[in-house]
Amino acid sequence: MKRNILTVIVGAALVVIFTLLLFTFQVRRSEVAVVTTFGKPARSLAEPNLYFKWPWPIQKVYKYDARVQNFEDKFSENFTRDNIILLSSVYVGWKISDAGTFIKTFPGDPLVSIPNAQGKLESMLRSAKIAVIGGHTLSEFVNADTKELKFDGIENEIEKTVQGELSTNDWGVSLEFLGFKKIGLPENVTQTVFERMKSERQQYISQYQSEGDSEAQKIRSAAERQAAETVSKAQAEATRIRAEGEAEAAKTLPIFQQNPELANYLLRIAALQQSLNQKATLIFDERTPPFDLFSHLPTNSSSSNP
Repeated sequence: MKRNILTVIVGAALVVIFTLLLFTFQVRRSEVAVVTTFGKPARSLAEPNLYFKWPWPIQKVYKYDARVQNFEDKFSENFTRDNIILLSSVYVGWKISDAGTFIKTFPGDPLVSIPNAQGKLESMLRSAKIAVIGGHTLSEFVNADTKELKFDGIENEIEKTVQGELSTNDWGVSLEFLGFKKIGLPENVTQTVFERMKSERQQYISQYQSEGDSEAQKIRSAAERQAAETVSKAQAEATRIRAEGEAEAAKTLPIFQQNPELANYLLRIAALQQSLNQKATLIFDERTPPFDLFSHLPTNSSSSNP
């Protein structure tokens, strides 16, 4: 009896589980789902929860990853505006923004529809790259002067082009981010590009040297002008002092003319005093003025009486 009850309970539980599997389904936080009725989209579900459905073949549930998916296109060649081959690769992040529209554009199992959608995006990206890169010169991609680089602007142009295509086609897909992964040059044009860059750097060098020479000439001219003004002022001051000295000498000349010998003696005494102002040992010729005064000094004679 007990065994029969246990069998009934297990059977009932299996029926409940089987019924739940047939008539319900779960949408996780990282998923979006589309319920189709006889193959046509009926509901789009983005909120995580447990939902009811009719069993197949009436209804079927397609679940898609709602998170951002990314890919990197091939490292491909494109011509710049100045006809230089540029190798570039772009990374892209995208996600399903409207699952109902997405399943209409890319029907079938997600394992097939997601790669199909990414393939369409890659084709769209290639066209956008050709158009945008062809509108810019190589110097806007590769340049020693960071002010000449336009990476951000070019990336924005490509992104806007792809966004415009997605808005026009309405695939139920949104572009989340886009940027250059890497850029390069073919080996056969690398040397030509380096020579061009070297020529551009030489032009900058010549320009800076010319500006430096011009600035140096301005500084030299200003210094020479200032030096000339200083010398002129000094000469004027010297002339003034010389004139004052001559005027002062002219005042004392009549006095010296009254007694030339006395005047000569006083001048020699003054010169001798100036020479003896500092403590020093003098070696001189007593015949040379003003030291000839020493030759006229009275001699001291000492006599001893026994």
